[in-house]
Amino acid sequence: MTPRLNPAIDALAFPAIPAVQAWAREYDGARGPLLDLSQAVPGYPPPPDMLRWLGEAAASTAATGYGNIEGEQCLREAYAAHVTALYHAPVSAAQTQITAGCNQAFVAAAMAVAGAGDAVLMTTPCYFNHESTLSMLGIGARFVDCAPENGFLPDIDALRAALTPQVRAFALVSPNNPTGRIYPPALLDAIFEMCREAGIWLILDETYRDFADASTRHALLSRPDWHEGLIQLYSFSKSFCIPGHRLGAVVASERMIGAMAKVMDNLQICAPRAAQIAVTQAIEPLAEWRAANRIEIERRAEALRATMAEAPAWEIGAMGAYFAYLRHPFTEQGSVDIARRLAHEAGVSCLPGAFFGAGQDAYLRLAFANADAATIAQLGGRLTLLTS
Repeated sequence: MTPRLNPAIDALAFPAIPAVQAWAREYDGARGPLLDLSQAVPGYPPPPDMLRWLGEAAASTAATGYGNIEGEQCLREAYAAHVTALYHAPVSAAQTQITAGCNQAFVAAAMAVAGAGDAVLMTTPCYFNHESTLSMLGIGARFVDCAPENGFLPDIDALRAALTPQVRAFALVSPNNPTGRIYPPALLDAIFEMCREAGIWLILDETYRDFADASTRHALLSRPDWHEGLIQLYSFSKSFCIPGHRLGAVVASERMIGAMAKVMDNLQICAPRAAQIAVTQAIEPLAEWRAANRIEIERRAEALRATMAEAPAWEIGAMGAYFAYLRHPFTEQGSVDIARRLAHEAGVSCLPGAFFGAGQDAYLRLAFANADAATIAQLGGRLTLLTS
């Protein structure tokens, strides 16, 4: 008899990024170099200092043994001080957890707040790894649609209506993946208030916050009750251009950090130690470098807006930090077919909207931050190849 797989795993689709990369490998180069706007990977290298710090830490015997489950104390202290300065609100090292990337941070948070038979509320479109995480854990995913006419932001009344006794948390991403939209501070405050009233957690994934203007920053950490319901996730990987080193962080109450430590001890024991040591050295010295990258990505956004004038049949449905959510003009074909055609016929690699939930087949996600302005300027002409 053939042994069974876990049905919750067997039912999942194959990971999205490898599938899209396979389409790109079939491109014959006829239209010029591939425009890779698929996986969110910084389109510039880390600075020499970052590489030097990584090398020094990796060569140290001190980084070869097991580390603290919650993270290196030096990084926890440095990150807590950074968050305190960023949000003008006191955060302690004991209120931080270092993880192997932000995806792992979400896994640990989800496991800490919900179990099989419980549910987590999310928005549509949603980040597909969040949905698949819940599915493999047996946690139900409930969805509230974010309408294009509302800028792909959720309606607070619709969120309240979606709450049931099974819902243990509301998970959102801001700046959003896939739309790029930044949740206005007033909306985040209203959402957190809703969560507090309902006695559920707010899991706020801010992976791309360093690419958003400071004027959009929320004040949730200034609330005296923030630690009672907020779980804030972050990624060093994108901001420091080290996604291969897998490093993320969590800010939450000491109670929640204790719960997540139990999960982390079974997932990985500790995040990569060399990367933690290196990032500790990098947080403050590379502040100006990170700020310059944010400005550069704004230039890339402007280049995208300009090149879209060459493809009037296509529409930017939403756009913000790192991503643009593009509405394609084909009513008879879905987003998977269009994304595959773009890769094969035009040499443009992007993600189909269908990967981000029900009702998203009219859209494509473009990680425009991956490419420089000169490369992005080619996009409009490439898009017209499918409509001409």
